[in-house]
Amino acid sequence: MQLSGRGVAMSFFASCIFTIIPAYVLHLAPLDGVQVFAQRVLWSLPAVFILLLLVGRGPELKANLQRLRREPLLVVALFSAAALMAVQWFMFVWAPLTGHMLDLTLGYFLMPLVLVLAGRLFYNEHLRTLQRIAVACAVIGMLHELWRIGGLSWVTVVCAIGYPPYFMLRRWMGFDAFTGFFLEMLVMSPVAIYLIISFAPPQAFVESPQLWYWLPGLGLLSTLAFGAMLGASRLLPLGLLGILSYVEPVLLFLFSVFWIGEAVESGQWITYVPIWLAVFLVIFDSLRVLLKQSRRLN
Repeated sequence: MQLSGRGVAMSFFASCIFTIIPAYVLHLAPLDGVQVFAQRVLWSLPAVFILLLLVGRGPELKANLQRLRREPLLVVALFSAAALMAVQWFMFVWAPLTGHMLDLTLGYFLMPLVLVLAGRLFYNEHLRTLQRIAVACAVIGMLHELWRIGGLSWVTVVCAIGYPPYFMLRRWMGFDAFTGFFLEMLVMSPVAIYLIISFAPPQAFVESPQLWYWLPGLGLLSTLAFGAMLGASRLLPLGLLGILSYVEPVLLFLFSVFWIGEAVESGQWITYVPIWLAVFLVIFDSLRVLLKQSRRLN
């Protein structure tokens, strides 16, 4: 698969937007993690549908609905992908509300390595020299963090292994980013409605009227970030997508330190510096390859 400048840009854009969401959900009190997840699904549904129409994906939506009628296995894949995404969405808004942000971040540090491994095993993707060096740097950082913490929580494991099978399913299904995302939201919406009706805090919107504009904003942010990430997953090799995914936890780290003001232990720098070096190497390698491709075209 040829390196796509558009895919690289979409991956970076998604990482930047995802960095904002954990801080954003802290403004959604009195909603807990379950309610934030359910509201996120419902507010994302109209947002992604509007964007789907704006980018002219209406015919693709109709064609994919017809495919679902003809191919029962595709329906099973759609429900499976929606379930995998639902778990990740819940973890992403539940962790900052319950003090599990460190476990979540560690999971996102591990997830790119799982993506690289999946790309090598299932798609026979080969990494260029600088990409292999980047993976080695990331592994060094991760091994140090595992040694420093002393083990992995279930939160970390779920975050690390959840997205690779999701991306593989999405690639097999062949849906474009926005159409597939909308269909997954549609599948998840009955569960979201049930959670809101059964467990929502009474008078939440009366006591906290700011929710009326914070929640639509969450839906818009989620739609933009996931649309960009899914678009990148279609345009980039899985291994490169995995390496580029390190941008997100690095940005989360910088946001935590310089915006929230969290302190960094001295031993943590041995974790983060190799990972930053890995991100720098893959950015440099991607730009170098893109320049070569543009020269060939010219």
